[in-house]
Amino acid sequence: MNDPGRVVILGAGPTGLGAAFRLRELGHDSWRVVERDDRPGGLARSYLDDAGFTWDCGGHVQFSHYAYYDGLCDRAVGDAWVSHERESWIWIAGRFVPYPFQNNLHRLDPADRDRAFAGLERAAASRRGRAANFGEWIVATFGKELAAIFFFPYNRKVWGYPLERLGVSWMGERVAVPDLERVRRTIATGRDDVSWGPNNMFRFPLDGGTGAIWKGVAAVLPAEQVLFGAEVVAVRLEERVVELRDGRRMPFDTLVSSLPLDTLCALSSGLPEPVHRAARALVHSAVHVLGVGLRGPKPETLARKCWTYFPESHSPYYRVTVFSNYSPHNAPPGGEHWSLMAEVSETPEKPVRVESLRGETLAAMKRDGLLGEAEVVSFWHRREEHGYPTPFLGRDETLATVLPGLEARRVYSRGRFGAWKYEVSNQDHSCMQGVELVDRLLGVGPGDEPTLNRPDYVNGGAFAANRR
Repeated sequence: MNDPGRVVILGAGPTGLGAAFRLRELGHDSWRVVERDDRPGGLARSYLDDAGFTWDCGGHVQFSHYAYYDGLCDRAVGDAWVSHERESWIWIAGRFVPYPFQNNLHRLDPADRDRAFAGLERAAASRRGRAANFGEWIVATFGKELAAIFFFPYNRKVWGYPLERLGVSWMGERVAVPDLERVRRTIATGRDDVSWGPNNMFRFPLDGGTGAIWKGVAAVLPAEQVLFGAEVVAVRLEERVVELRDGRRMPFDTLVSSLPLDTLCALSSGLPEPVHRAARALVHSAVHVLGVGLRGPKPETLARKCWTYFPESHSPYYRVTVFSNYSPHNAPPGGEHWSLMAEVSETPEKPVRVESLRGETLAAMKRDGLLGEAEVVSFWHRREEHGYPTPFLGRDETLATVLPGLEARRVYSRGRFGAWKYEVSNQDHSCMQGVELVDRLLGVGPGDEPTLNRPDYVNGGAFAANRR
């Protein structure tokens, strides 16, 4: 396809804006972006509360697998960035352990340290075959002891489903497979090992939170082609029309969607029943984002920390970000304010009592030593129904039915929840899914959409320095 005709883009998050930017960059002007919210960004938008604290919809950071994406961010924000060396930790048994946990067993009590390392050795000696699910993979990779201490409780908390329901094809660079010699050295020397991972250095906008990036990208697009406050209520595939809640009808030849894939299919008429049935099988979790604005002294233990993971059940959250450490402008001016941002997962198997969530969160933060003597002056709460695209068993087979079923009708679903691939669902991945789709539609380059189709290839750094 070299001429996609009239293109309607559903969603002004990273995927939709990436697609729109690339269409304009390549000279195709027949497109419109439709966004339900009053601002750009999707799950990467930001909010300013009444007390003057800035909040994101989760603990986002900016690190990239693509030079093209870096250039787009620089165009959007200019040089107004704050750079950070990652300090991420795990709070367990009343102590901080550096991330990744499996590389820093020397921080545990000697008995736990020794049995965890012995389990690692046994797992390495007996590893064979392919695990049937994520739970089996954890035991085969880290041993039963380390699974019980950290990996089982943390992953059950963050995913909200039994680990036996999760597959193993999604992990790639997101999980550090242990190097026994490396772990042995940290035990012998007592030195922390904190350098692993793709985001050991990251940056963050100085002003406006993560949403400042997408506000900046939207600002370089023609305002008349980006429609905010427009909710889609139906996609009439036979008529090639998108219907909005206010009654407007938008004709299209090609539809690019970053709506959650299950939502898109539920809104669409004219799809075969097998596609609808497969879409209903998709699994996801919701996330509650809880912003705590504080005034007073910050505990010294949090002075440089970026975020901390919480595997233990007495804390409702799975992660807490020291959000004011990302940028001083995330808190009101004056130097006496700072902020924490917690995330709590919710699924049908892990319900959340919303009415008691504030009290439980603040009590746990106090117990976990996060508040110190500071005064709580603001509490912000937002629930996102689609928080994590769960990599459930059978996911790939389900997507192999849904995505081609849509594409046969010139509907292209991309992005964090549009493609439903957790391994390529960060902001850079999502944006580049939009960019690469446009390249394919306009016949530019190889057109093979590597982010969607070859996650390990792009996560291995194939585009980090050679694509502008």
